Amino acid sequence: MEVAMPSYVTLVKWTDQGIRNVKESPRRADAFEAAVKANGGTLKDFYLVMGEYDLVVITEAPNDETATKLALSVASLGNVRTTTMRAYNREEFRKIIASLP
Repeated sequence: MEVAMPSYVTLVKWTDQGIRNVKESPRRADAFEAAVKANGGTLKDFYLVMGEYDLVVITEAPNDETATKLALSVASLGNVRTTTMRAYNREEFRKIIASLP
């Protein structure tokens, strides 16, 4: 049985620099996907959204350290600010709940 990698949901806001260069966003998204793959992960989905955030990105990574490294690498370029959350799937949710005393 293949063990699933941890999932992460990232809420993304463009910085002033990022929105000034918004037309470069598809290239930056491609570079992010390549970085995720190079670090053993998968870009599961990517959404342009309306509201408080500009993008929602769903990734899988081998571990929290890798997800953190990717988030810091992207943020250090100055185009976005991110909030990343570890997401538990249904099976993980049920296991966690079942383990409660």
